[in-house]
Amino acid sequence: MVAPTTERAVRTYGVFIDGEETQPTAELMARENPGTQKVVARFTRGDASEAQAAVTSARRAFDKGDWPSRSGAERAAVLRALASLMRRDQEPLAGIDAEESGKPIRLARGDVAAGIALTEYAAALAMTSHGEVHTHLGPDFTGLVTREPCGVVAMITPWNFPLLLLMQKLPFALAAGCTAVCKPSELTSGSTLEIAKLATEAGLPDGVFNVVTGPGATVGNHLARSSDVDLLSFTGSTAVGRSVVEASSGNVKRLSLELGGKAASIVFPDADLEDAVDGVLFAVLFNQGECCVSGARLLVHQDVADRFVAALVDRVSRLRVGAPLDEDADIGAMIHSAHLDKVLEYIGGAEAEGARVVAGGTRLTSGAFAAGHFMAPTIIDQVSPTSRLFNEEVFGPVLAISRFRTEEEAVELANSVEYGLANSVWSKNIDTALSLGRRLRSGTVWVNTTIDGAPQLPCGGVKNSGYGREMGQAGFEEFTELKTIQIRSGKRTPFFRDGCAH
Repeated sequence: MVAPTTERAVRTYGVFIDGEETQPTAELMARENPGTQKVVARFTRGDASEAQAAVTSARRAFDKGDWPSRSGAERAAVLRALASLMRRDQEPLAGIDAEESGKPIRLARGDVAAGIALTEYAAALAMTSHGEVHTHLGPDFTGLVTREPCGVVAMITPWNFPLLLLMQKLPFALAAGCTAVCKPSELTSGSTLEIAKLATEAGLPDGVFNVVTGPGATVGNHLARSSDVDLLSFTGSTAVGRSVVEASSGNVKRLSLELGGKAASIVFPDADLEDAVDGVLFAVLFNQGECCVSGARLLVHQDVADRFVAALVDRVSRLRVGAPLDEDADIGAMIHSAHLDKVLEYIGGAEAEGARVVAGGTRLTSGAFAAGHFMAPTIIDQVSPTSRLFNEEVFGPVLAISRFRTEEEAVELANSVEYGLANSVWSKNIDTALSLGRRLRSGTVWVNTTIDGAPQLPCGGVKNSGYGREMGQAGFEEFTELKTIQIRSGKRTPFFRDGCAH
């Protein structure tokens, strides 16, 4: 069991290859708690040689091991055991993510709970996976369409949801019979390494899941370029996603990319406005806004805009910003100082263009905030649809408000950005909900809810938000290959005629 967070011991990790954690190297990457700037973990700075050792281990486990050929029931048993161990260690796992990422502990607990649910669902998919049999192709012709594991999977995961985004990939890959190598963010690698240990404890064979920590420029780049990797699943920014595509182009491996987003919350006059206020704030402030599906834009109908904005300002003033282990915190610390500075630059740019900051807009530095990277939740009204704040991913607790008059204008504004990950619609009119659900160009549309979901429901993006899907049946199928087996029975009808050649 991992140490409870109350011990405050600095965690030091090696890399995890072939079922064992190596001794930490002399060159370590220190991770500070964003809320206190105290070192909470040190990770091995892995390099290309360690990345290759992990790939070799996964390749051997796939090509020569028995995991791909085990029955679905056998793989499901290991996944259920892993879920049970995660439940046993839920509190320390949540503490690790909170300390390393800066998120409030109650959000981190939710991430672990969701990871457990995903693992249990993937176990069910392992049990129920099946192919097709075509028996009406003719009296002597039978066709089999089978799903097989795609092979060795590389996973590159970000810092904002270290455990949760790993578990949107890993259990599904394991359920399909794949082997894997993960390169977590060098800022938040702790929970991924702990999951590797728990998976081994659950009975996962050596080499089936490997973890190499280190910079993306070395470890991640090697995984993208490796011809021994069959599929790479990446979650991160659109800019880094493009570099992954370029790095992998030489070996034509399959890619699944979940990239940036710029979601809109669209509020109509017939919405339950009390619910919408809570939902809009949750959408943009969840995880400090460091979330790819963050509802960073509010498109509000002009008939209710003024009172809706006033309600938002009143409600946000009562939210609590606090340190990651503060049980009462609604909003935690930003991932690091440089990122906070970047978010503040967006705010300054919007003000220069005529937008009006009606709440927040500043770094918090007094009292308990002095040691960390904290920002006041921010609301900015009258944001131009041509501004950077409206169009670019800010990845912070900043709500950009624009107004619309018609449904057509709302759709046009929502779809005008380069991203297409998610959007939310707030309306009690079923015609409005269905119409926008079809017309909004995003992989997910929420209606009268936001940042919601279930393991059975796939997520992913369109446009510059990437391609491929995670979770649900579609997320499982990402890690499979289709094979067609065609069988003729009986005597073959000759194609060539008998007779002498002329």
